[in-house]
Amino acid sequence: MAFAQKFIVADDHPLFRAALNQALRQVAPQAEIVEADTMEATTDMVMRHPDADLILLDLHMPGAHGFSGLIQLRGQSPEVPVVVISGSEEPPVVRRAIDYGASGFIPKSSSLDVIAEAIRQVLEGEVWLPEEMAKVLGESNEDEARFAEAIASLTPQQFRVLNMLNEGLLNKQIAYELNVSEATIKAHVTAILRKLGVHSRTQAVIAAQKLEVEPPKVES
Repeated sequence: MAFAQKFIVADDHPLFRAALNQALRQVAPQAEIVEADTMEATTDMVMRHPDADLILLDLHMPGAHGFSGLIQLRGQSPEVPVVVISGSEEPPVVRRAIDYGASGFIPKSSSLDVIAEAIRQVLEGEVWLPEEMAKVLGESNEDEARFAEAIASLTPQQFRVLNMLNEGLLNKQIAYELNVSEATIKAHVTAILRKLGVHSRTQAVIAAQKLEVEPPKVES
Protein backbone atom coordinates (compact mmCIF):
# COMPACT_ATOMS: atom_id res chain seq x y z
CA MET A 1 0.00 0.00 0.00
CA ALA A 2 1.21 3.52 -0.82
CA PHE A 3 0.96 5.73 2.22
CA ALA A 4 0.29 9.46 2.19
CA GLN A 5 3.20 11.65 1.23
CA LYS A 6 2.33 14.99 2.83
CA PHE A 7 1.43 15.65 6.45
CA ILE A 8 0.68 18.81 8.44
CA VAL A 9 1.79 18.75 12.08
CA ALA A 10 0.09 21.44 14.17
CA ASP A 11 1.37 21.69 17.74
CA ASP A 12 2.90 24.58 19.67
CA HIS A 13 5.44 22.43 21.52
CA PRO A 14 8.63 21.86 19.46
CA LEU A 15 9.57 18.66 21.30
CA PHE A 16 6.18 17.10 20.69
CA ARG A 17 6.24 18.16 17.04
CA ALA A 18 9.57 16.35 16.79
CA ALA A 19 8.00 13.24 18.35
CA LEU A 20 5.09 13.37 15.90
CA ASN A 21 7.53 13.75 13.02
CA GLN A 22 9.37 10.65 14.23
CA ALA A 23 6.11 8.67 14.35
CA LEU A 24 5.19 9.88 10.86
CA ARG A 25 8.58 8.76 9.53
CA GLN A 26 7.78 5.26 10.76
CA VAL A 27 4.72 5.30 8.51
CA ALA A 28 6.07 7.14 5.47
CA PRO A 29 9.85 7.71 5.56
CA GLN A 30 9.88 9.86 2.41
CA ALA A 31 6.84 12.00 3.23
CA GLU A 32 6.92 15.79 3.24
CA ILE A 33 6.07 17.15 6.68
CA VAL A 34 5.08 20.78 7.22
CA GLU A 35 4.68 22.27 10.69
CA ALA A 36 2.62 24.98 12.37
CA ASP A 37 2.66 26.30 15.94
CA THR A 38 -0.50 28.47 16.01
CA MET A 39 -4.04 28.05 14.66
CA GLU A 40 -3.52 30.92 12.23
CA ALA A 41 -0.35 29.27 10.88
CA THR A 42 -2.21 25.96 10.62
CA THR A 43 -5.03 27.34 8.50
CA ASP A 44 -2.41 29.07 6.34
CA MET A 45 -0.55 25.78 5.86
CA VAL A 46 -3.78 24.01 4.93
CA MET A 47 -4.48 26.67 2.29
CA ARG A 48 -0.92 26.40 0.96
CA HIS A 49 -1.00 22.59 0.95
CA PRO A 50 -4.49 21.57 -0.22
CA ASP A 51 -3.03 18.21 -1.27
CA ALA A 52 -2.12 17.27 2.31
CA ASP A 53 -3.13 13.72 3.19
CA LEU A 54 -3.45 14.15 6.95
CA ILE A 55 -3.45 16.86 9.63
CA LEU A 56 -2.29 16.13 13.18
CA LEU A 57 -3.86 18.82 15.38
CA ASP A 58 -3.11 19.69 19.00
CA LEU A 59 -6.47 20.47 20.62
CA HIS A 60 -4.97 23.36 22.63
CA MET A 61 -3.31 25.35 19.85
CA PRO A 62 -2.75 29.09 20.45
CA GLY A 63 -5.51 30.96 18.62
CA ALA A 64 -8.06 28.17 18.95
CA HIS A 65 -10.86 27.91 21.48
CA GLY A 66 -11.26 24.26 22.35
CA PHE A 67 -12.77 22.46 19.38
CA SER A 68 -12.91 25.60 17.22
CA GLY A 69 -9.65 24.70 15.45
CA LEU A 70 -10.87 21.21 14.56
CA ILE A 71 -14.20 22.47 13.24
CA GLN A 72 -12.51 25.28 11.33
CA LEU A 73 -10.21 22.81 9.56
CA ARG A 74 -13.05 20.40 8.80
CA GLY A 75 -14.99 23.27 7.21
CA GLN A 76 -11.96 24.57 5.34
CA SER A 77 -10.78 21.20 3.96
CA PRO A 78 -13.44 18.54 4.55
CA GLU A 79 -11.60 16.03 2.38
CA VAL A 80 -8.44 16.05 4.55
CA PRO A 81 -8.66 13.83 7.65
CA VAL A 82 -7.79 15.50 10.96
CA VAL A 83 -6.48 13.53 13.92
CA VAL A 84 -6.70 15.29 17.29
CA ILE A 85 -3.68 15.03 19.60
CA SER A 86 -4.38 16.03 23.19
CA GLY A 87 -3.43 15.67 26.81
CA SER A 88 -7.15 16.02 27.64
CA GLU A 89 -8.13 12.36 27.54
CA GLU A 90 -11.54 12.35 29.23
CA PRO A 91 -14.16 10.28 27.35
CA PRO A 92 -16.55 13.26 26.82
CA VAL A 93 -13.71 15.20 25.16
CA VAL A 94 -12.91 12.25 22.90
CA ARG A 95 -16.60 11.78 22.02
CA ARG A 96 -17.00 15.43 21.08
CA ALA A 97 -13.86 15.36 18.94
CA ILE A 98 -15.36 12.52 16.91
CA ASP A 99 -18.76 14.27 16.75
CA TYR A 100 -16.99 17.36 15.41
CA GLY A 101 -15.39 15.40 12.59
CA ALA A 102 -12.03 14.12 13.83
CA SER A 103 -10.80 10.92 12.17
CA GLY A 104 -9.02 9.87 15.33
CA PHE A 105 -7.99 10.90 18.83
CA ILE A 106 -4.45 10.21 20.05
CA PRO A 107 -3.60 10.90 23.73
CA LYS A 108 -0.30 12.72 24.17
CA SER A 109 0.72 9.96 26.58
CA SER A 110 0.78 7.45 23.68
CA SER A 111 4.03 5.80 22.63
CA LEU A 112 5.55 6.51 19.21
CA ASP A 113 4.55 3.03 18.04
CA VAL A 114 0.92 3.63 19.04
CA ILE A 115 0.89 7.04 17.32
CA ALA A 116 2.33 5.47 14.17
CA GLU A 117 -0.27 2.68 14.20
CA ALA A 118 -3.07 5.23 14.67
CA ILE A 119 -1.80 7.20 11.68
CA ARG A 120 -1.64 4.02 9.56
CA GLN A 121 -5.24 3.16 10.36
CA VAL A 122 -6.55 6.66 9.65
CA LEU A 123 -4.74 6.70 6.31
CA GLU A 124 -6.54 3.45 5.52
CA GLY A 125 -9.87 5.15 6.15
CA GLU A 126 -10.49 4.03 9.72
CA VAL A 127 -11.47 6.19 12.70
CA TRP A 128 -8.86 5.46 15.37
CA LEU A 129 -9.35 5.60 19.14
CA PRO A 130 -7.36 3.99 21.94
CA GLU A 131 -8.99 0.66 22.77
CA GLU A 132 -9.81 1.65 26.34
CA MET A 133 -11.57 4.81 25.12
CA ALA A 134 -13.55 3.09 22.38
CA LYS A 135 -15.22 0.95 25.05
CA VAL A 136 -16.49 3.85 27.13
CA LEU A 137 -17.75 6.18 24.43
CA GLY A 138 -21.50 6.58 24.04
CA GLU A 139 -23.54 7.05 20.92
CA SER A 140 -22.92 10.04 18.70
CA ASN A 141 -24.76 13.18 19.81
CA GLU A 142 -26.94 14.56 16.99
CA ASP A 143 -27.12 18.01 18.59
CA GLU A 144 -23.32 18.19 18.71
CA ALA A 145 -23.13 17.10 15.07
CA ARG A 146 -25.67 19.76 13.98
CA PHE A 147 -23.83 22.43 15.94
CA ALA A 148 -20.54 21.39 14.34
CA GLU A 149 -22.15 21.69 10.91
CA ALA A 150 -23.37 25.20 11.74
CA ILE A 151 -19.94 26.27 13.03
CA ALA A 152 -18.25 24.77 9.97
CA SER A 153 -20.48 26.88 7.70
CA LEU A 154 -18.80 30.06 8.98
CA THR A 155 -16.22 31.65 6.71
CA PRO A 156 -12.67 32.00 8.13
CA GLN A 157 -13.31 35.72 8.75
CA GLN A 158 -16.64 35.02 10.47
CA PHE A 159 -14.85 32.45 12.60
CA ARG A 160 -12.31 35.08 13.67
CA VAL A 161 -15.14 37.48 14.51
CA LEU A 162 -16.91 34.83 16.61
CA ASN A 163 -13.71 34.12 18.53
CA MET A 164 -13.29 37.85 19.20
CA LEU A 165 -16.91 38.12 20.35
CA ASN A 166 -16.13 35.26 22.71
CA GLU A 167 -13.20 37.29 24.05
CA GLY A 168 -15.59 40.17 24.83
CA LEU A 169 -14.44 42.60 22.13
CA LEU A 170 -16.82 45.26 20.78
CA ASN A 171 -17.57 45.67 17.07
CA LYS A 172 -15.27 48.69 16.78
CA GLN A 173 -12.44 46.81 18.51
CA ILE A 174 -12.88 43.83 16.19
CA ALA A 175 -12.95 46.16 13.17
CA TYR A 176 -9.67 47.71 14.32
CA GLU A 177 -8.03 44.31 14.89
CA LEU A 178 -9.10 42.99 11.47
CA ASN A 179 -8.50 46.31 9.68
CA VAL A 180 -12.02 46.52 8.23
CA SER A 181 -14.98 48.85 8.72
CA GLU A 182 -17.37 48.54 11.65
CA ALA A 183 -20.18 48.05 9.11
CA THR A 184 -18.36 44.98 7.79
CA ILE A 185 -18.17 43.54 11.29
CA LYS A 186 -21.89 44.18 11.82
CA ALA A 187 -22.59 42.27 8.61
CA HIS A 188 -20.40 39.40 9.81
CA VAL A 189 -22.19 39.32 13.18
CA THR A 190 -25.58 39.22 11.42
CA ALA A 191 -24.40 36.29 9.29
CA ILE A 192 -22.99 34.49 12.34
CA LEU A 193 -26.29 34.81 14.23
CA ARG A 194 -28.22 33.48 11.22
CA LYS A 195 -25.91 30.52 10.67
CA LEU A 196 -25.90 29.55 14.36
CA GLY A 197 -29.67 30.00 14.64
CA VAL A 198 -29.43 32.49 17.51
CA HIS A 199 -30.79 36.00 17.98
CA SER A 200 -28.18 37.94 19.93
CA ARG A 201 -24.45 38.37 20.43
CA THR A 202 -24.83 36.90 23.92
CA GLN A 203 -26.45 33.75 22.53
CA ALA A 204 -23.66 33.48 19.93
CA VAL A 205 -21.03 33.71 22.68
CA ILE A 206 -22.84 31.06 24.74
CA ALA A 207 -22.92 28.83 21.66
CA ALA A 208 -19.21 29.39 21.03
CA GLN A 209 -18.42 28.44 24.63
CA LYS A 210 -19.72 24.94 23.87
CA LEU A 211 -16.45 24.50 22.01
CA GLU A 212 -14.28 25.10 25.07
CA VAL A 213 -12.20 22.33 26.60
CA GLU A 214 -10.44 22.48 29.93
CA PRO A 215 -6.68 22.28 29.30
CA PRO A 216 -4.99 19.17 30.66
CA LYS A 217 -3.77 19.49 34.24
CA VAL A 218 -0.02 19.84 34.56
CA GLU A 219 1.34 17.96 37.54
CA SER A 220 3.70 19.95 39.73
